[in-house]
Amino acid sequence: MKDVAIIGGGIAGLATAARLQAQGVSTVVFEAHGTPGGCAGYYRRRGFSFDVGATTLVDFEEGGVGGELLKEIGMAPVEGEALPGYVAWLPDRVVTLHRDQQEWSRERLRAFGDTPAHRRFWSLLDHLSAALWPASRRGVKLPLRSAADIANAVQALGIGNLPLARYMFMTMGDLLRSSGLREDKALVGLLSMLIEDTVHSAVDDAPLMNAALGVTIRGAGLTRAAGGMRGFWRSFSAHYRATGGELNFAHEVNQCIDCKDYYRLICSRGEWEARQVVSAVPIGITARIAPSPVGKALQRYVRRDETAMGGAIVVCLGVPESEISGQAASGFTHHQLLQDYSGKLGNGNNMFISVSAPGDLESAPAGYRSVMISTHCDLAEWEGLEAAAYEERKQAAGDRLVSLARRVYPELGSSPVVYEIGTPKTYAQFTRRPRGAVGGVRQCLGNSNQNAVPHETGLRGFHLVGDTTWPGLGTVACVLGSKIVVGNVVREARRRPLRAGLNEGNTDAYDRRCAGAALLHRLSCRTGRS
Repeated sequence: MKDVAIIGGGIAGLATAARLQAQGVSTVVFEAHGTPGGCAGYYRRRGFSFDVGATTLVDFEEGGVGGELLKEIGMAPVEGEALPGYVAWLPDRVVTLHRDQQEWSRERLRAFGDTPAHRRFWSLLDHLSAALWPASRRGVKLPLRSAADIANAVQALGIGNLPLARYMFMTMGDLLRSSGLREDKALVGLLSMLIEDTVHSAVDDAPLMNAALGVTIRGAGLTRAAGGMRGFWRSFSAHYRATGGELNFAHEVNQCIDCKDYYRLICSRGEWEARQVVSAVPIGITARIAPSPVGKALQRYVRRDETAMGGAIVVCLGVPESEISGQAASGFTHHQLLQDYSGKLGNGNNMFISVSAPGDLESAPAGYRSVMISTHCDLAEWEGLEAAAYEERKQAAGDRLVSLARRVYPELGSSPVVYEIGTPKTYAQFTRRPRGAVGGVRQCLGNSNQNAVPHETGLRGFHLVGDTTWPGLGTVACVLGSKIVVGNVVREARRRPLRAGLNEGNTDAYDRRCAGAALLHRLSCRTGRS
């Protein structure tokens, strides 16, 4: 029996497992897919490696959230390309989003205007990010549910920054209106792009504090690992296993049964027992497979957020280096494009291009590069399609993204070695995401921060982590969530009696009850009643 079983081998699940393993807590991870990563995963094709969701690691340098994770588990820093920032291609101008704060301060005033209103707006965003990034790194936890949570939040934020709490109930749109800048199309266009990519929301809906972090992630540091996410996961998985962790691929958890002093997990490849469980899969899946009290508690969140989920379309290209040579001299390998200020975001209007670094032979053969283009989309657009209609729509969507990307790389896609397109249907098939939804919910005041899905479920020893819980989507958020949950697991381990040490004379009864539940589950699956 393991101390903790983790359901889901994405970045939240594996970060949680690695932290626990480093503290001497025995863990096993169950991943339904054949590779780790989830929405920060990868796949290989004809010598190329493609990232299927996240293409960069945020705040993985020394002192950052990810840097602290690596230090805590004893893993060497990630080798790769530290991005100097990226380039935003707006309909009527090009803006360089520098990582260096001084360069970015000059660039934004040049690109959007050096007026008192603009200066006040940027000053407040800088103030918020300067307070919130350190607080995030210290492990601030929401929603606040106890006096201890409040004390921890005050300590993480700092007494001097407590007045910033008033911004918890504002959106980015509110700040723009109070600054007199809501009608500044270029500024709103840029913020819309950055906010959709980081909190999956629109400027008028996005909570200001979340959006402030989202639009300043360059300052926290973006790293593309050598070999992309495949290179990162190969190193991370090897380190986890070297510390004694057990990582099982193609193991889908179908049911988790509460046996009072331990849990029994019924998987596609057998049954396992653990004293505690951490579910790192979307809460919709957790609600289906978890013990009944957890499933019932999560249903209100599942219903609430059902319409707040979104999808993505991706194009993965393996191309000759000559097709991206036009931007090579700039030093920027990542670009974001907006086509129309007044148009709805998604389906190419706000798209991201990520290109593997020169000389990264883990990502592409010599003389070639891996290119990933992505954009958001609504899930309903891809549902209920006949096979022929689906294939036609998929091809048209991919061709449109490549065509739009030629604003940056005019020859892109002329002679591709690999040209593959992914849709929500692809994510549903390969990452088991319900309806193919990617990342967390589209964050708004009603479903984030104090209204976020908590890590505690109310059932002792059963915990939640991942992009549908606090603090939300993205590599940095999932790694932060793992830190919080590990603290919860360790505290519970101190209180929770070990099964081997029980002298109550009822362990046989527990075993019979769990075995009976497992048998009923298998029978119901065979008869179609599960």
